[in-house]
Amino acid sequence: MMNSDVDDGCKTIKNRSCNYVKEFDTYIKCPYYNEKFSIGTGAIVSNCDDLYKWYTCLRDRKILSQKTYTRFSNENKNNYCCGLEHHHVYGTDRYSHGGDNLGISTYMQDYFDEDLCIIILSNNEAINQYRLGNAISDILHHIDVDVPTKHEELPIEKSKLKEYCGTYLKDKIQVESINGKLYFTRFSGNLHIEIYPVGEGKFVRRYSDQIHPYSIAENEDGNLAFFGYIKENPANK
Repeated sequence: MMNSDVDDGCKTIKNRSCNYVKEFDTYIKCPYYNEKFSIGTGAIVSNCDDLYKWYTCLRDRKILSQKTYTRFSNENKNNYCCGLEHHHVYGTDRYSHGGDNLGISTYMQDYFDEDLCIIILSNNEAINQYRLGNAISDILHHIDVDVPTKHEELPIEKSKLKEYCGTYLKDKIQVESINGKLYFTRFSGNLHIEIYPVGEGKFVRRYSDQIHPYSIAENEDGNLAFFGYIKENPANK
């Protein structure tokens, strides 16, 4: 696997693709983030050729001992093995894993008994790699696939939108109203991601294939919460 490496944010990695995100309605390179903080949960870069080699390594079991392969594929909790999820679908075993981080979206499905490997790599956050991967898998297994649809936008008065605005986690999670539109800001307010209402306290990203809406709703104490963080009261700053 000569095209795989760990990105520490400093060294040059040959042929590495840039990751892109939306700033308002324009694609930009993702703001700098020190990947040393992601090592272990991210920061690994690879390509389809190398990931297919990884797949064949698991499929053929010719590099590690049989005991190690068995341990690697045994479930421990919640369908999770050592780095892979296991589910029995289509009458066979599926091992998979995916993730996303700062403009990168990935997903991989392995069907060893069928010698089928699905790899999805994207250098922007617009796709839903899980929906896409599952749709490809359904098609290959002769299952009808629904056409993806966007969430229907629910018009809300500007005054109501402003009620959701505020800081939920300092320098991390903030919601702003700009020109009548709602934005979820990241990187200390330097990146603006438009979200639109699809229900009471429910929002999705404008330019993303998002299945499950965000929730900005009152908790049991009557305080607005977003990602589990309570909206700050300006009077308490």
